[in-house]
Amino acid sequence: MSGTSIQNEPLILRDDRDGVATLTLNRPKAFNALSRPVLAELEAQLDQIAEDRTVRVVVLTGHGAAFSAGHDMKELAADRSEAALTELFSHCSRVMVKLARLPQPVVARVDGIATAAGCQLVAACDLAVCTEESRFATSGVKYGLFCATPAVALRRAVPQKAALEMLFTGDFIDAAEALRLGLVNRVVAKAKLDGAVRSLAARIADKPFDVIALGKRAFHEGAGLGLEEAYRHATEVIVKNAAGPDFGEGVAAFTEKRKPVWPNG
Repeated sequence: MSGTSIQNEPLILRDDRDGVATLTLNRPKAFNALSRPVLAELEAQLDQIAEDRTVRVVVLTGHGAAFSAGHDMKELAADRSEAALTELFSHCSRVMVKLARLPQPVVARVDGIATAAGCQLVAACDLAVCTEESRFATSGVKYGLFCATPAVALRRAVPQKAALEMLFTGDFIDAAEALRLGLVNRVVAKAKLDGAVRSLAARIADKPFDVIALGKRAFHEGAGLGLEEAYRHATEVIVKNAAGPDFGEGVAAFTEKRKPVWPNG
């Protein structure tokens, strides 16, 4: 647990157990708005986790009634110079990229609203589980600001026309629609949220660290490639994986009818 606000309350709560690091945005009165200090602390936590092989999965969530309402509007209004805005949006974009570059899979645990950059945060995570009450929107356009940076993650998570409707209208979609579009992996009752997230994280955490990291990197790198280039890249990745120690152990375990013991954890 680290990071402090003006009131000496932690901005990000961190809890590690069973190979899962849970990062909780902790500005409930501000609907977990992504202020500069919050982004800085989140980035610092991701940098630490990237070097920690004991962490197999990251869960990202919010404390209170919202997952995140996006950027802090008061902070935005306080300094609208191009220099300040460039620094802020570049910082936020850097954090989103780090989520994709993190070796460990990241699961968004959503209970409440996720709007603008908060919706971007959900879309930037590798997986997402939400409650039936959760709602999502890229609402900036209603305040005269097109959600251009949230659009980067959103258009990679949902079909183009659905993304554009969200971006053009700023309207909320409910949990069922988020599931239909692929923004989230599953929707559960509020009482079952923690169990569903733990179950998903556990099914990933018992897989070999290096193989998951290799696969996540290959998936994101290949997303922007043309068909032939994507297959060339994927072939290089799968050859490296198949020739490595984890698949060697997997094959041995299969033939010997036992559970694999991954050589590198």
